[in-house]
Amino acid sequence: MRGQRWAITGAAGNIGRALREYWSARSVDLVSIDVAETTPVSASDRTIHCDVRDLAGLEAAFEGCSGIVHLGGIPDEADFHDLAEVNIVGTYHVLEAARRSGAARVVYASSNRVTGFYNVDTLVNESMPPRPDGFYGASKVAGEVLCRLYADKFALSTIIIRIGSYEPAPGSAREMRTWLSPADALRGFHAAMTTSEHHITFYAVSDNDDRWWDLQSARTAGYVPVDKGADHGDNAPIPSGQRQGGPYATIEYSLDRMRVP
Repeated sequence: MRGQRWAITGAAGNIGRALREYWSARSVDLVSIDVAETTPVSASDRTIHCDVRDLAGLEAAFEGCSGIVHLGGIPDEADFHDLAEVNIVGTYHVLEAARRSGAARVVYASSNRVTGFYNVDTLVNESMPPRPDGFYGASKVAGEVLCRLYADKFALSTIIIRIGSYEPAPGSAREMRTWLSPADALRGFHAAMTTSEHHITFYAVSDNDDRWWDLQSARTAGYVPVDKGADHGDNAPIPSGQRQGGPYATIEYSLDRMRVP
């Protein structure tokens, strides 16, 4: 990775900033892209104000980049029209701009919410059908499918990370199973950016007890989590039959965020 140039969309977010600091310390040139004000983390970090809805702007920003980490987008449930415009069409723009600019890889930040409607008694792996817990999860499923298309049809390496609950520490019974520590998140993205796999999907989750997601694909990609939710408390039981998405899977969580005509 030393001497390479990587672009990061959503660079002003929590994961984006942590990732920029991590790679800047390892002599990777960065192009940090966001619609929010973004402060460079080093002399090798070039910040660009650009929206993922701007295909031409992304193509120009990606010029000379070895790869792109796509973190940008609406990060939670919202009206589907907004999610479609930003998360689905925006992801297409990132992939297409990467193809046009000659980048070799796109690392796509997906979400555990693509399978949030599975039962808590089910151990989910990436080969199982998506069961999103809302419109946000559905938009991430669409992004995953676009990544598969670009890997198959255009030979663009696409690595999909289904991110767990990114927090300093788990704060609920659900997060005791889904927690992704900041340090493990960096390990996950390091694996995604450097793996020899052409296309793979894996869950980025810490080494939690009773986790709901299989880590075989993660190990194939080179990701091995270190941190444990159990170091922050005991696992409270979750009744059988509950959805893995928890509150995200409720009807109200989606309907309350729809625009009223």
